Amino acid sequence: MSVRFTDRVVLVTGAGSGLGRAVALAFAAEGAKVVAAGRTAETLEETVTLIGAAGGTATAVTADVTDADSTRELVRRTVELFGGLDVAVNNAGIFRGGGHSAADLPLEDWKALLDVNVTGVLHALQAEVAHMRAHGGGAIVNVSSNLGAHVRVPGVSGYQVSKAAVSALTRAAALDHVGDGVRINAVSPGASESTMSLRPGETEAEREVRMKEESPLGRISSAAEVAAAVLYLASDAAGSAVGTDLVIDGGVAA
Repeated sequence: MSVRFTDRVVLVTGAGSGLGRAVALAFAAEGAKVVAAGRTAETLEETVTLIGAAGGTATAVTADVTDADSTRELVRRTVELFGGLDVAVNNAGIFRGGGHSAADLPLEDWKALLDVNVTGVLHALQAEVAHMRAHGGGAIVNVSSNLGAHVRVPGVSGYQVSKAAVSALTRAAALDHVGDGVRINAVSPGASESTMSLRPGETEAEREVRMKEESPLGRISSAAEVAAAVLYLASDAAGSAVGTDLVIDGGVAA
């Protein structure tokens, strides 16, 4: 078993399901003490139970990244529980407004996408950097998307704008804070093993057939594959990766 993160404290937002859960499990499997954060206590506890059953260490903390005070409290609680914060993965995000053109996108969907996907990442990043730069540095990985900065498709303009902003914010913040000892990077998954990659009414089997046509690789990325990219960027092996936006999408954006 790899021990890249033994005794390191890792905070993962949006850890109650999907990619966030996979990332939390992967860090715990490599020795990290994990704080699984999100808005729903029940799903977070499920993640913590899975980590515990596998012999890992984790605890759940409810937080809302759209609230700056809540996010600062999340970091404070992380430090209180485990004594520090070495790695943060800003994964919390939503998808809204699929199927609407830019001109027809409901404004409530636009505002929600920016509030969670962009401002939420900024809130988390600000709280994380504030601690890390005062305590010897750390690593932050933001979860963006291949949709936005890398690929555009019709009907998802709001989501694409929000994720392009995450990619841009990652690069800008990386330059701002590398001198503080904080490395900031992003992972941009394509269609992966999560409900977010399912079209309305689509089954997993139907998605599998669709991806044979849409992806050069011929399939979705597994959650474990995306998690592996996150762990790499957070690890010492990626010590000179600063402002990287690592696309994991089977060649769709190639």
